[in-house]
Amino acid sequence: MTRGYLNKNAGNIEKGNDVFQGEVIPSRDQRFKEFKTMAYGYRAMFVTLHTYLTKYKRDTIVKIISAWAPSVENHTDKYIECVEKWSGIPRNKVLTPNSGKEFMQIVAAMSRMENGIPADIKDVEAGFKLQDRIK
Repeated sequence: MTRGYLNKNAGNIEKGNDVFQGEVIPSRDQRFKEFKTMAYGYRAMFVTLHTYLTKYKRDTIVKIISAWAPSVENHTDKYIECVEKWSGIPRNKVLTPNSGKEFMQIVAAMSRMENGIPADIKDVEAGFKLQDRIK
């Protein structure tokens, strides 16, 4: 089982000052957040992506992944290529807070990239339903 799945954090969100709904504190992992359920881990991804979108204008897969998986520790170009392919969303398509269907596909693809296995779409959908920022 991957670290992301052990932590119920399929996006491998690193620890920081933000505390998310459903977050386990303290967590067993020194670097990454841990959540009570996979749905809460996916919720945290959607909330983070909403912040990317509204605060930082990261409104395309290229802009999102360049921040989520910077080249200092990732193969960012490959990550973008895979998310585009697996999500079916063009890398430069402009997303809005009303792009819920596309964000679900992107989050599922990001989870697959982070963990090496396809996301359970039911968990992704459950995480989407737990948040109210992206429609």
